[in-house]
Amino acid sequence: MITLKSPREIALMQQAGHVVAEAHHLAASMMKPGITTGEIDAAIERLFTERNAVPLFKGFPGEVPFPAVTCISVNEEVVHGIPGGRQLREGDLVSVDTGCRLDGWCGDAAWTYPVGSVSSADQRLLDAGQAVLQLAINEVGQRQRWSEVAALMEQAAARAQFGVVEEMVGHGIGREMHEDPQVPNFVSEDLRRNDTILEQGLVLAIEPMLNAGSRDVGILPDHWTIATVDGQKSVHFEHTVALTPDGPKVLTEGVGRRSFD
Repeated sequence: MITLKSPREIALMQQAGHVVAEAHHLAASMMKPGITTGEIDAAIERLFTERNAVPLFKGFPGEVPFPAVTCISVNEEVVHGIPGGRQLREGDLVSVDTGCRLDGWCGDAAWTYPVGSVSSADQRLLDAGQAVLQLAINEVGQRQRWSEVAALMEQAAARAQFGVVEEMVGHGIGREMHEDPQVPNFVSEDLRRNDTILEQGLVLAIEPMLNAGSRDVGILPDHWTIATVDGQKSVHFEHTVALTPDGPKVLTEGVGRRSFD
Protein backbone atom coordinates (compact mmCIF):
# COMPACT_ATOMS: atom_id res chain seq x y z
CA MET A 1 0.00 0.00 0.00
CA ILE A 2 1.41 3.38 -1.00
CA THR A 3 1.61 5.94 1.80
CA LEU A 4 1.74 9.57 0.68
CA LYS A 5 3.74 11.94 2.87
CA SER A 6 2.67 15.35 4.15
CA PRO A 7 4.88 18.44 3.71
CA ARG A 8 5.87 18.11 7.38
CA GLU A 9 6.88 14.48 6.92
CA ILE A 10 8.85 15.30 3.78
CA ALA A 11 10.73 17.97 5.73
CA LEU A 12 11.62 15.37 8.37
CA MET A 13 12.79 12.99 5.66
CA GLN A 14 14.97 15.75 4.26
CA GLN A 15 16.81 15.90 7.60
CA ALA A 16 17.63 12.20 7.29
CA GLY A 17 18.63 12.83 3.69
CA HIS A 18 21.02 15.54 4.84
CA VAL A 19 22.85 13.03 7.07
CA VAL A 20 23.04 10.59 4.15
CA ALA A 21 24.54 13.38 2.02
CA GLU A 22 27.09 14.04 4.76
CA ALA A 23 28.00 10.35 4.69
CA HIS A 24 28.55 10.50 0.95
CA HIS A 25 30.68 13.61 1.22
CA LEU A 26 32.82 11.74 3.74
CA ALA A 27 33.08 8.74 1.42
CA ALA A 28 34.03 10.95 -1.53
CA SER A 29 36.80 12.58 0.49
CA MET A 30 38.27 9.13 1.26
CA MET A 31 38.33 7.80 -2.33
CA LYS A 32 42.09 7.39 -2.70
CA PRO A 33 44.29 4.46 -3.72
CA GLY A 34 45.28 2.29 -0.76
CA ILE A 35 42.28 2.92 1.47
CA THR A 36 40.12 -0.09 2.28
CA THR A 37 36.38 -0.32 1.83
CA GLY A 38 36.15 -1.27 5.52
CA GLU A 39 37.80 2.00 6.54
CA ILE A 40 35.20 3.96 4.58
CA ASP A 41 32.38 1.99 6.18
CA ALA A 42 33.78 2.53 9.68
CA ALA A 43 34.03 6.29 9.11
CA ILE A 44 30.41 6.47 7.97
CA GLU A 45 29.27 4.40 10.94
CA ARG A 46 31.00 6.87 13.27
CA LEU A 47 29.26 9.76 11.49
CA PHE A 48 25.84 8.14 11.92
CA THR A 49 26.56 7.65 15.62
CA GLU A 50 27.56 11.31 15.98
CA ARG A 51 24.32 12.38 14.28
CA ASN A 52 22.13 10.03 16.38
CA ALA A 53 21.09 8.34 13.14
CA VAL A 54 20.27 4.64 12.91
CA PRO A 55 21.92 2.87 9.96
CA LEU A 56 19.42 1.13 7.73
CA PHE A 57 21.68 -1.54 6.26
CA LYS A 58 23.51 -3.07 9.22
CA GLY A 59 21.76 -6.25 10.30
CA PHE A 60 19.39 -6.18 7.32
CA PRO A 61 17.95 -9.69 7.20
CA GLY A 62 19.08 -12.23 4.65
CA GLU A 63 20.63 -15.67 4.61
CA VAL A 64 23.44 -13.83 6.40
CA PRO A 65 22.45 -10.51 8.05
CA PHE A 66 24.20 -7.63 6.30
CA PRO A 67 27.27 -6.78 8.42
CA ALA A 68 27.93 -3.12 7.56
CA VAL A 69 26.32 0.32 7.41
CA THR A 70 27.23 0.74 3.74
CA CYS A 71 27.19 -1.36 0.61
CA ILE A 72 30.48 -0.71 -1.20
CA SER A 73 30.68 -2.32 -4.63
CA VAL A 74 33.84 -2.08 -6.75
CA ASN A 75 34.10 -2.28 -10.55
CA GLU A 76 32.13 -5.36 -11.73
CA GLU A 77 30.21 -5.46 -8.43
CA VAL A 78 26.82 -3.84 -8.98
CA VAL A 79 25.27 -3.55 -5.50
CA HIS A 80 25.36 -5.01 -1.98
CA GLY A 81 29.15 -5.29 -1.81
CA ILE A 82 30.35 -6.02 1.74
CA PRO A 83 33.05 -3.62 2.98
CA GLY A 84 36.24 -5.19 4.29
CA GLY A 85 39.96 -5.37 3.67
CA ARG A 86 39.91 -4.68 -0.07
CA GLN A 87 42.22 -1.79 -0.95
CA LEU A 88 41.09 0.62 -3.62
CA ARG A 89 43.29 1.14 -6.65
CA GLU A 90 43.75 3.93 -9.18
CA GLY A 91 41.06 3.65 -11.85
CA ASP A 92 38.52 1.77 -9.73
CA LEU A 93 34.81 2.65 -9.88
CA VAL A 94 33.37 2.45 -6.36
CA SER A 95 29.62 2.47 -5.70
CA VAL A 96 28.67 3.53 -2.17
CA ASP A 97 25.07 2.92 -1.08
CA THR A 98 23.96 3.90 2.41
CA GLY A 99 20.94 5.06 4.35
CA CYS A 100 19.85 6.03 7.83
CA ARG A 101 16.78 6.66 9.95
CA LEU A 102 16.63 9.96 11.85
CA ASP A 103 13.76 10.66 14.24
CA GLY A 104 11.77 7.87 12.64
CA TRP A 105 12.25 8.84 8.98
CA CYS A 106 14.56 7.36 6.36
CA GLY A 107 16.95 8.63 3.74
CA ASP A 108 18.75 6.48 1.15
CA ALA A 109 21.23 7.32 -1.61
CA ALA A 110 23.96 5.75 -3.73
CA TRP A 111 26.73 7.18 -5.87
CA THR A 112 29.58 5.75 -7.91
CA TYR A 113 32.94 7.44 -7.39
CA PRO A 114 36.11 7.22 -9.49
CA VAL A 115 39.37 6.54 -7.69
CA GLY A 116 41.90 8.91 -9.21
CA SER A 117 41.94 8.98 -13.00
CA VAL A 118 39.69 6.61 -14.91
CA SER A 119 39.54 5.56 -18.55
CA SER A 120 37.42 7.46 -21.06
CA ALA A 121 35.14 4.40 -21.32
CA ASP A 122 34.63 4.34 -17.55
CA GLN A 123 33.96 8.08 -17.50
CA ARG A 124 31.33 7.62 -20.18
CA LEU A 125 29.64 4.97 -18.01
CA LEU A 126 29.74 7.28 -14.99
CA ASP A 127 28.28 10.16 -17.01
CA ALA A 128 25.51 7.97 -18.41
CA GLY A 129 24.49 6.70 -14.98
CA GLN A 130 24.25 10.20 -13.56
CA ALA A 131 22.36 11.39 -16.64
CA VAL A 132 19.76 8.62 -16.36
CA LEU A 133 19.14 9.46 -12.70
CA GLN A 134 18.84 13.19 -13.48
CA LEU A 135 16.48 12.42 -16.35
CA ALA A 136 14.20 10.51 -13.97
CA ILE A 137 14.24 13.36 -11.45
CA ASN A 138 13.43 15.90 -14.16
CA GLU A 139 10.60 13.84 -15.62
CA VAL A 140 8.92 12.41 -12.51
CA GLY A 141 7.08 15.67 -11.85
CA GLN A 142 5.88 15.97 -15.45
CA ARG A 143 4.53 12.46 -16.08
CA GLN A 144 1.37 10.76 -14.89
CA ARG A 145 2.68 7.23 -14.37
CA TRP A 146 6.01 5.73 -13.43
CA SER A 147 6.10 3.58 -16.58
CA GLU A 148 6.52 6.77 -18.62
CA VAL A 149 9.62 7.69 -16.59
CA ALA A 150 10.98 4.13 -16.69
CA ALA A 151 10.66 4.05 -20.48
CA LEU A 152 12.69 7.23 -20.82
CA MET A 153 15.37 5.88 -18.46
CA GLU A 154 15.61 2.63 -20.40
CA GLN A 155 15.79 4.44 -23.73
CA ALA A 156 18.55 6.78 -22.50
CA ALA A 157 20.66 3.84 -21.32
CA ALA A 158 20.10 1.99 -24.58
CA ARG A 159 21.18 5.03 -26.63
CA ALA A 160 24.40 5.09 -24.61
CA GLN A 161 24.75 1.33 -25.28
CA PHE A 162 24.74 0.27 -21.64
CA GLY A 163 22.81 -2.57 -20.00
CA VAL A 164 20.07 -1.75 -17.48
CA VAL A 165 20.07 -4.11 -14.49
CA GLU A 166 16.59 -5.58 -14.03
CA GLU A 167 17.03 -7.70 -10.90
CA MET A 168 17.04 -4.67 -8.57
CA VAL A 169 14.67 -1.71 -8.70
CA GLY A 170 13.90 1.54 -6.92
CA HIS A 171 11.27 1.78 -4.22
CA GLY A 172 9.08 3.90 -2.04
CA ILE A 173 10.63 5.12 1.20
CA GLY A 174 9.38 6.75 4.40
CA ARG A 175 9.34 5.35 7.91
CA GLU A 176 10.83 2.19 6.38
CA MET A 177 13.60 1.96 3.84
CA HIS A 178 11.57 -0.24 1.50
CA GLU A 179 7.95 0.76 1.01
CA ASP A 180 5.50 0.49 -1.87
CA PRO A 181 5.72 1.08 -4.76
CA GLN A 182 8.51 -0.63 -6.62
CA VAL A 183 9.87 1.63 -9.38
CA PRO A 184 11.95 -0.27 -11.95
CA ASN A 185 14.33 1.45 -14.35
CA PHE A 186 12.84 -0.37 -17.33
CA VAL A 187 9.38 -1.22 -18.67
CA SER A 188 7.94 -4.70 -18.29
CA GLU A 189 4.55 -6.36 -18.51
CA ASP A 190 4.46 -6.46 -14.72
CA LEU A 191 4.99 -2.70 -14.54
CA ARG A 192 2.26 -2.10 -17.09
CA ARG A 193 -0.13 -4.19 -14.96
CA ASN A 194 0.93 -2.58 -11.68
CA ASP A 195 1.84 0.94 -12.69
CA THR A 196 2.22 3.76 -10.16
CA ILE A 197 0.36 7.04 -10.45
CA LEU A 198 2.74 9.93 -9.77
CA GLU A 199 1.07 12.24 -7.27
CA GLN A 200 2.05 14.78 -4.65
CA GLY A 201 3.31 13.21 -1.43
CA LEU A 202 4.92 10.24 -3.13
CA VAL A 203 8.54 9.73 -2.01
CA LEU A 204 10.75 7.43 -4.07
CA ALA A 205 14.28 6.11 -3.93
CA ILE A 206 15.13 6.26 -7.64
CA GLU A 207 18.23 4.18 -8.43
CA PRO A 208 19.35 3.26 -11.94
CA MET A 209 22.13 0.66 -12.27
CA LEU A 210 23.95 0.53 -15.61
CA ASN A 211 26.44 -2.08 -16.79
CA ALA A 212 29.16 -1.46 -19.34
CA GLY A 213 28.32 -4.78 -21.01
CA SER A 214 25.49 -7.25 -20.50
CA ARG A 215 22.68 -6.38 -18.11
CA ASP A 216 22.95 -9.90 -16.62
CA VAL A 217 24.13 -10.25 -13.03
CA GLY A 218 24.67 -12.97 -10.46
CA ILE A 219 25.18 -13.27 -6.70
CA LEU A 220 28.59 -14.06 -5.20
CA PRO A 221 29.22 -16.71 -2.50
CA ASP A 222 29.04 -14.10 0.30
CA HIS A 223 25.22 -14.22 -0.19
CA TRP A 224 25.03 -10.45 -0.81
CA THR A 225 27.28 -9.04 -3.52
CA ILE A 226 25.65 -8.77 -6.95
CA ALA A 227 28.14 -8.66 -9.84
CA THR A 228 28.03 -8.55 -13.63
CA VAL A 229 28.29 -12.00 -15.20
CA ASP A 230 30.69 -10.78 -17.90
CA GLY A 231 33.05 -9.04 -15.46
CA GLN A 232 32.50 -5.61 -16.95
CA LYS A 233 32.05 -2.56 -14.76
CA SER A 234 28.80 -1.23 -13.35
CA VAL A 235 27.57 2.05 -11.84
CA HIS A 236 24.78 2.83 -9.38
CA PHE A 237 23.24 6.24 -8.69
CA GLU A 238 20.36 6.90 -6.29
CA HIS A 239 18.53 9.83 -4.72
CA THR A 240 15.53 10.01 -2.40
CA VAL A 241 13.02 12.21 -4.23
CA ALA A 242 9.69 13.65 -3.05
CA LEU A 243 6.89 14.86 -5.31
CA THR A 244 5.77 18.25 -3.96
CA PRO A 245 3.48 21.06 -5.18
CA ASP A 246 6.64 22.80 -6.39
CA GLY A 247 7.85 19.78 -8.33
CA PRO A 248 10.33 17.01 -7.51
CA LYS A 249 12.46 17.70 -4.44
CA VAL A 250 15.72 15.79 -3.93
CA LEU A 251 15.85 14.99 -0.21
CA THR A 252 19.42 13.71 -0.43
CA GLU A 253 20.72 16.83 -2.16
CA GLY A 254 24.50 17.08 -1.96
CA VAL A 255 25.25 13.42 -2.61
CA GLY A 256 28.01 13.13 -5.20
CA ARG A 257 29.36 16.63 -4.70
CA ARG A 258 32.99 17.09 -3.75
CA SER A 259 32.06 20.10 -1.59
CA PHE A 260 29.22 20.00 0.90
CA ASP A 261 27.51 22.35 3.35
